[in-house]
Amino acid sequence: MIPAAGSRLGRYEIIAPLGAGGMGEVWRARDTRLDREVAIKVLPAEFARDADRLHRFEQEARAASALNHPNILTIYEIGAEQGIHFIATEFIAGETLRERLSAGPLSPLEALDVAVQVAGALQAAHAAGIVHRDIKPENIMLRPDGYVKVLDFGLARVAERGRFQSDPESPTIIRAETIPGTVMGTAHYMSPEQARGLKVDGRSDIFSLGIVLYEMLTGVLPFSGPTMSDVLVAILQGEPEPLQRRVPSVSGELEACVMKALKKSSDERWQTISVMLDELKRQRQRLEFQSNATAIWYTGQTISELSQTSAAPASTARRTRIRRAIDSLAVLPLVNESADQNLEYLAEGITESIINSLSQLPKLRVTPRSAVFRYCGRTVDPQQAGQELGVRAVLSGRMLQHADQLIIRVELTDVARASHLWGDQYRRRITDIFQLQEELAQDISEKLRLKLTGEEKRRLVRRYTDNTEAYHLYLKGRHYTTTRRTEEWIRKGIEHFQQAIDLDPNYALAYAGLADAYAFLASSTGGWPPRQAYPKAIAAAQKALALDDSLAEAHCSLGFSHLLFNWNFAEAEREFKRAIELNPGYANAHDGYGFYLKATAQHEAAIRECERAAELDPLSLFAALSRGWAFYFARRFDRAIRQGLKVLEADPNFPFAWKFLGMSYGQQGAYAAAIDALERAVELAADVPDFRAHLGYVCGMAGQRETAQRVIEELTQWAKQRYLPAYYFALVRLGMGETDEAFAWLEKAYEERSGFLAFVAVEPMLDPLRADARFGELARRSGLSV
Repeated sequence: MIPAAGSRLGRYEIIAPLGAGGMGEVWRARDTRLDREVAIKVLPAEFARDADRLHRFEQEARAASALNHPNILTIYEIGAEQGIHFIATEFIAGETLRERLSAGPLSPLEALDVAVQVAGALQAAHAAGIVHRDIKPENIMLRPDGYVKVLDFGLARVAERGRFQSDPESPTIIRAETIPGTVMGTAHYMSPEQARGLKVDGRSDIFSLGIVLYEMLTGVLPFSGPTMSDVLVAILQGEPEPLQRRVPSVSGELEACVMKALKKSSDERWQTISVMLDELKRQRQRLEFQSNATAIWYTGQTISELSQTSAAPASTARRTRIRRAIDSLAVLPLVNESADQNLEYLAEGITESIINSLSQLPKLRVTPRSAVFRYCGRTVDPQQAGQELGVRAVLSGRMLQHADQLIIRVELTDVARASHLWGDQYRRRITDIFQLQEELAQDISEKLRLKLTGEEKRRLVRRYTDNTEAYHLYLKGRHYTTTRRTEEWIRKGIEHFQQAIDLDPNYALAYAGLADAYAFLASSTGGWPPRQAYPKAIAAAQKALALDDSLAEAHCSLGFSHLLFNWNFAEAEREFKRAIELNPGYANAHDGYGFYLKATAQHEAAIRECERAAELDPLSLFAALSRGWAFYFARRFDRAIRQGLKVLEADPNFPFAWKFLGMSYGQQGAYAAAIDALERAVELAADVPDFRAHLGYVCGMAGQRETAQRVIEELTQWAKQRYLPAYYFALVRLGMGETDEAFAWLEKAYEERSGFLAFVAVEPMLDPLRADARFGELARRSGLSV
């Protein structure tokens, strides 16, 4: 059964047909679960009964889903419903290259831009051992924003001996075999070896891309004929008409590039798509320069003037197309393509190292780790990620460890222009990881066109240790403490940080990581008493700063300790300001300073600082919620609720947002809504007593004393097995109207040095106690005036 518009295929609602090919029909559809448009490729029933065609259909999905590249169609799902086999992919708005060519040939610059993006996709495929074998205009989509997507890996065959068919350290091509004598592909775009049914490798795709490029430039095919047999003869024996004869504006260099791709013998073509890609990029860069030079002449600007300014005067619409230095960048997590998944820590660590190095540059805003690491394990379109993160450029890449070699491939995408800026591959011994990272950072800064001072160049390649083993231990420590905030994983992180310090006692970054880890243990979900964890966090941060006072991370960590444990608000302010001074783009420092401003009732300043943190970390749910807390402490509960609902729009399963909503509704007396929200938080995170304690408080306020009492009993049982803040018991007693009991528990919270007491001056839940002299005394001892 073939689906029809309005029908359902599992969770997909079929909307309209998009087209059809040899391997099936394609429909536009809506994913009802995730509420997004998708494309559904359906294999006809008669094909599904053909084992070979079914195998090839599923092979297409496996081949394409193994790839993660901005110019390759993203596969969401391979499925079968009601006997219908299908693939769900991203929906690409735009037109095929075939549709675009119906309006005539492209300019050389336009054709090169398409060819560069297609070659980039093929480079990723060939690196993964996949040959496309059906490159043609119908399989190339052009998005309205200029992005190119390569479709239909239906004829691809994955190399059978794993990801790399050949030695990945050598420059040789990757081969993929099929049954000799079998002709597969589309006639006009076949390579000679493909037309003969011989074995093919990546050089076959190079030939097909050469045909497509020729057609884009001239509007006609290089090999044609009235019948398929005539076309195949032309491919095998004929020579294309010289490009310059058809298009005189094409340069001799570009003609030579295309003609080399169209050599009959694969040994005479470009030997790898990477080499051809480099030449295509060089040709595109040359044309861009010529175009810019023309624009400069048109505006009357001299080359000398151009060297002193970044753009033509704004008084006229005729501006130059010279690309100005990029001022904002997101570094996406490197994809670990190694067989050993335990190397995730290394991919994460190299990514973080690049972020930290580039964050030292004052002319560049770098998206923080907390924002970009949400893309870990996901297929990411760099341009889409760049738009979500609000940056001008995105760096994406892949990492592979082979024996003692570390291979990293990176690509830089200009988000504003939807164009590929630069790409390269780095191959070093694992023991040379420092040199590799330094070279990467330097190359990226150059490609971003940043003009650095001598001091900035030194900061860019700064090392915190020369001990490779210590560095790997540090990276593992960061992996454990940031991947999962459970006590078990944080303890593992502490263990690795300490081992790194044992190898290099002067490793300041390892001490900074240790400080963060102990602070995590002292948090509301960490499970350690403040008096046990915070002194260790403070000692580690102070040691880090004694070794290197320029570490913004350590200043920020110390600021949180002063705020939440020492209740030394003046020192907390000083440390947060110092962290911001050292790294203005450090979102955590702005967030910390915002919490200091909240605790000291500087509400308008707190709102502004939270907005700044959210600008720097736009995908952070905690940063967005932090702004809500500023409204909450200012008793602007309507604004607080709107902010909480906004966070839940981004993630309906974020328990901290549900807790926040419950507290805000509770302060408005909307107890039914408050209880519903807090019950949702408890449902989503049943092992977090913080949510249950606040539910008990609201139930007590709502007059549900039995429910509140049950919460007290649950917390009491919990406290027999692990540390629970006394503040939780104080809240529930306060909600039940038991003032003396609440004060008794608040005294215990004071003895524990509870971080919650840093906010006694502004916490609305404590308002009923403010007229009591005991409360004023508690606030005074906590370093605050009420």
